[in-house]
Amino acid sequence: MSIPHFSYTCSKHFSEYPCCHRQWSHNGHCRFVHGYSRSFTLWFAAKNLDKHGFVVDFSSLGSFENKLSNQFDHTFLVNADDPLLPEWQKLHKKGALDLRVMENVGMEATARLVWEWANQYLEELGGKRACCWKVEARENKSNAAFFLEIPSWFKDASK
Repeated sequence: MSIPHFSYTCSKHFSEYPCCHRQWSHNGHCRFVHGYSRSFTLWFAAKNLDKHGFVVDFSSLGSFENKLSNQFDHTFLVNADDPLLPEWQKLHKKGALDLRVMENVGMEATARLVWEWANQYLEELGGKRACCWKVEARENKSNAAFFLEIPSWFKDASK
């Protein structure tokens, strides 16, 4: 996939979301509960700047950042099909962990999830003027996953 061409782009980094997860079906050590301080970099695009001269006004992203924090800050992420889910739910009810059940806790799927959240937020915030076209989900300084896609509503708005 080639990098899409836009008139204007910018990026915003969100960091310091310590959480833990496990990939229960993995044959290696990833099946054990382990943690990272996740971070995300989002790339935004627009064909025209807003009235303040921005692609995205970063000061308007507070509720989006709150959503990231609620999902990933000091939480325990498990796949919805984890066979130990009932045990994790019991520990959550006892206050031992702050459980978040996801379709897939992997970084690749997380990058896509954050991309979906960002575009839903941008569409609600400002119509179809700006979009998020790329997300980097990083679990540490060595490992990252990316999701790149232009939302259909942004493509359709440019026709």
